[in-house]
Amino acid sequence: VIFVVVASLSRIPPPKFPFDFSVHVFALINSIINSAVATLLVAGLVAVKQRKYVLHKNIMMVAIVLSVLFLVFYIGHHLFAGDSKFGDINRDNILSEAEKMAVGSIRYVYYFILVTHIILAAVILPFILFTAYRALTGEYGRHKKLARYTWPLWFYIAVTGVVVYWMIVPYYS
Repeated sequence: VIFVVVASLSRIPPPKFPFDFSVHVFALINSIINSAVATLLVAGLVAVKQRKYVLHKNIMMVAIVLSVLFLVFYIGHHLFAGDSKFGDINRDNILSEAEKMAVGSIRYVYYFILVTHIILAAVILPFILFTAYRALTGEYGRHKKLARYTWPLWFYIAVTGVVVYWMIVPYYS
């Protein structure tokens, strides 16, 4: 559902604000949130390895709340900012052949990271919620089995979210 909402937002023209406001602050906030989530995921893993289960639960709940908050800011950014093109050096929203050549093969790295990030982000939320549900209902064996897959994917998404931000931010108009 969230993926469909975000995809449809690209068809809506960004609104004009009657005051000076950089809508890209949403992307910065998301980068900070993703950094915090990645840090919390590592802290949660360390806590569970040390058998500090209450601490693990609390850390992971904060990570979930931050991930939901991320979605709000993500939708806000895409609603208000429109699209940015990687490599659009002059920020005219047109990617010329000269600009493509100037950024070189790093474009392929960016798009690989972006595409894998988007695909995994589109499917991870139900897995995160179901993994948390298993723990909250005391089904720890099933929780652990799911977490072995959910945790690394969630961590990859959080880290690549930050990487994508730092790679695209020079091209925001």
